[in-house]
Amino acid sequence: MATNITFHAPALTRAERSNLRNQRGLTIWLTGLSASGKSTLAVELERQLLAERGVHAYRLDGDNVRFGLNKDLGFSEKDRNENIRRIAEVAKLFADSASIAITSFISPYRIDRDTARSLHEVPTPGEETGLPFVEVYVDVPVEVAEQRDPKGLYKKAREGVIKEFTGISAPYEEPLKPEVHIKNVDLPIKEAVGQIVKYLDEQGYLPKKE
Repeated sequence: MATNITFHAPALTRAERSNLRNQRGLTIWLTGLSASGKSTLAVELERQLLAERGVHAYRLDGDNVRFGLNKDLGFSEKDRNENIRRIAEVAKLFADSASIAITSFISPYRIDRDTARSLHEVPTPGEETGLPFVEVYVDVPVEVAEQRDPKGLYKKAREGVIKEFTGISAPYEEPLKPEVHIKNVDLPIKEAVGQIVKYLDEQGYLPKKE
């Protein structure tokens, strides 16, 4: 890290910002195999939080981020590590601004997800506490994900066209204690998203319904 940099404190504390926006900042981290339904759930979750609960949420999608912020990264283990590190930093900035960051990434390595969580647990300079981090495991067997395969990626991985593909030629390490575990096989999307919203309500992360 460079030594000639200084952290500049914001004009408002996190508590003041949260009071003004009437919501808490946090990160919801969706993880699971390709074609497990992460992006679909993230889109609907974002819609429900914005339209039905009136809180600001923003979705950070794995593919979308690779068009810009992480376009220089490939899919080696080292690049996957850096991909997750960068997005965890961005998600924390959103959460610190009293927004809800919804991330949708395969994030196959447990150590990377733990690093993202630890990053949120470290207080921003000037704050006494960290930020909530909610890990959501979107769980489907690889056979089901492969049957869905909307992008044809599993087929290409089986043919050797795509190297180091999670679930086929690269590992996926399941979360050990996710806050929300969604078994996303033949589960209606609103029921799946409802599990996440229910958890957020139980933890007091969302304003009460009027």
